[in-house]
Amino acid sequence: SIGEALIDIPSMSFTEKPFHSMQGKLRWPTQGQFIHQFGDPRKTGDLIWRGVSIAAPEGQDVRAISHGHIVYADWLQSFGLLIIIDHLDGYMSLYAHNQALYKEVGDWVKADEIIASIGNTGGQTEAGLYFEIRYQGKPIDPAIWCQA
Repeated sequence: SIGEALIDIPSMSFTEKPFHSMQGKLRWPTQGQFIHQFGDPRKTGDLIWRGVSIAAPEGQDVRAISHGHIVYADWLQSFGLLIIIDHLDGYMSLYAHNQALYKEVGDWVKADEIIASIGNTGGQTEAGLYFEIRYQGKPIDPAIWCQA
């Protein structure tokens, strides 16, 4: 029944502002030096960066940029330990190369909640976070959404 389905949705999802209204107001998921910006060319071929890379000390906190629920929390080739949060209405955020994941699929998180720690998994030589925001599956520039 619909009542049973709604039991799993925490009350915060009705009080938090919808993701689409938070453009330019979100906090970055971690602090550090930006190594790659959205749209920068990659080393090989005609590929571009679909997110940002932030160099940061191993073990530093990675925080959710907005409320939502965890739809992926596992190893993924070239992304290492990856968490994906569904923010509803077609918006998702991805956090890759983590040392540890603190949430599981199905968990609900609040904005600024610690979800992982900085690492260098997935073939990285330096510790840092690879971070993307997607709308309807397409990468969008996180700098438009997160404060400087």
